[in-house]
Amino acid sequence: MCRSFLSPWKDENGEYKFEGRFNQGVVSLNLPQIGIVAAGDEDKFWNLLDNRLDLCYEALMCRHNALKGTLSDESPIHWQYGAIARLPQGAVIDPLLMDGYSTISLGYIGLYEVTKLMTGVSHVHPDGEAFAVKVMKRLEEATILWKKQTGIGFGLYGSPAESLCYRFAKIDLQKFGEIKDVTDKGYYTNSYHVDVREEIDAFSKLQFESQFQPISTGGCISYIEIPNMSHNLEALKQLVNYIYHNIQYAEFNTKSDCCHVCHFEGEIIINDDLTWECPNCHNKDQAKMNVIRRTCGYLGDNFWNKGKTAEIKSRVLHL
Repeated sequence: MCRSFLSPWKDENGEYKFEGRFNQGVVSLNLPQIGIVAAGDEDKFWNLLDNRLDLCYEALMCRHNALKGTLSDESPIHWQYGAIARLPQGAVIDPLLMDGYSTISLGYIGLYEVTKLMTGVSHVHPDGEAFAVKVMKRLEEATILWKKQTGIGFGLYGSPAESLCYRFAKIDLQKFGEIKDVTDKGYYTNSYHVDVREEIDAFSKLQFESQFQPISTGGCISYIEIPNMSHNLEALKQLVNYIYHNIQYAEFNTKSDCCHVCHFEGEIIINDDLTWECPNCHNKDQAKMNVIRRTCGYLGDNFWNKGKTAEIKSRVLHL
């Protein structure tokens, strides 16, 4: 995955090892649903969060235990021929599951929405920010405790939620109905990110989100939406320099689409029916257009579910 991080690990010679390591899996926490059920009651919220964390721990341990006892013969290219390890035939992979050699991740989605539900404001607002940081710290504390208790490499992971953003929001819409700025949008916000509709400049967004990255040690990334910068490379250079000095990991999102009917190059729009449409000739045939957007951290030619499409449509420029 684009944003997954492995915790530092040293071999018997005290040397850091980077290659041949892996992640055992992710279980993601639906933060907005906890906020909906808590209905503004903070005591209830923290109790619910602890209960959901217990469920996540059980699910993650289920993933871990399912891998225990796996023989290297199951996938020789991974376990015997060096893609991950060079174990003998008939050996179990269990030692590779322990002591942080591999990681296992607690994911989360919707920090913006849960903050809005519990404080009435976005997490970029000072009141919301304090609550959001507290939530993130609680998630981090859980993974640190689990790691200490088990010897397994638990980490906190900012779920990209390219399909989960729609699935969780759809479930909660059906169960709780429309809630302004939460279930009415058709999607939940990626990890700790600022609401994609928030009018905020690139530098402020990076500065704000940078505080969450050291907490989300199992994986994180921040995005900046930019227009075509080919005629303003100096501004792009300044932004790259700011990223280098102020945030751990960030990328740019831009639009580079093409209509094969009229040969329009620019931004293929999403209309009010959530259908991709060429703004020049109004072609709606997805087989006759290339749309480049970022999903799971990678720019690619793809199309997305209803929720992710709505989220892409809602994105505002930061520069």
